[in-house]
Amino acid sequence: MKLCLVPHDSPSLVGKRGTIRDHSGFNPSVDAEAIRKAIRGIGTDEKTLISILTERTNAQRQLIAKEYQAVCGKELKDDLKGDLSGHFKGLMVALVTPPAVFDAKQLKKSMKGTGTNEDALIEILTTRTSKQMQEIGHAYYTVYKKSLGDEISSETSGDFRKALLILANGRRDESLKVDEQLAKKDAQILYNAGEKRWGTDEDAFTDILCLRSFPQLKLTFDEYRNISQKDIEDSIKGELSGHFEDLLLAIVRCARNTPAFLAERLYQALKGAGTDEFTLNRIMVSRSEIDLLDIRAEFKKLSGYSLYSAIKSDTSGQKPS
Repeated sequence: MKLCLVPHDSPSLVGKRGTIRDHSGFNPSVDAEAIRKAIRGIGTDEKTLISILTERTNAQRQLIAKEYQAVCGKELKDDLKGDLSGHFKGLMVALVTPPAVFDAKQLKKSMKGTGTNEDALIEILTTRTSKQMQEIGHAYYTVYKKSLGDEISSETSGDFRKALLILANGRRDESLKVDEQLAKKDAQILYNAGEKRWGTDEDAFTDILCLRSFPQLKLTFDEYRNISQKDIEDSIKGELSGHFEDLLLAIVRCARNTPAFLAERLYQALKGAGTDEFTLNRIMVSRSEIDLLDIRAEFKKLSGYSLYSAIKSDTSGQKPS
């Protein structure tokens, strides 16, 4: 059973970037009791779980979980795991997990076992703020007793690893102010590091794209076009390769429009036979209080149909509209 966290268009949501806001009249005791009744005994009242957990913010869900443990003597996430199954279980557990812990677990899953899910690594590390990355790092160590940096180092290599480690350390400037002279200087450095020379100075690309703020990068990319007569994406595609290329392209796209980048990720997760539940659930849960409305709008621009109908059709087999 899949769940859509994208409500139909509503005037009350206009101007809000997230689709989930604080629930008015919130009472954690009442919600905890309703959830207890929904999952006890034979069978599960899934509608109650959905109506409560998808209409409360994560902070409110944490209060519900605290009340549930006080009353029942067990953790809510453990009871959900024991009572539910499949992707629905994963989604319900994700909803009651603190954001930093959720992201830490997503990162662990992307690096677990043979092979690494580089797309998931790139998505998470390029779309979280420096503050969020620092919180994720703390959560990762708390849960797994190993640093996120050490895990990344053991699972990746080369320039890709170096860039990921900078992002994982939460070192990107978050200032909204831009410096035109710095943008011109950085644009020239990037040009000299790639188009103007034989071979590529990967470190120059890494340092600028992984450390400058997104507003600063947008200005730098404009200056780069003025200098080189090429878009920075085209230069990256021509100069770099592999996962390192994928990472830097993701940074460029996020700097320009993070919701559009995530809309593309959702589109890829939903198209064709089968669904990439790992990506779908992660984006829907992690962005539901941040910019899911913007992602929804970008998805409509990209696909010609709504995210709501795309998810609905994925469960019914009907063509999205």
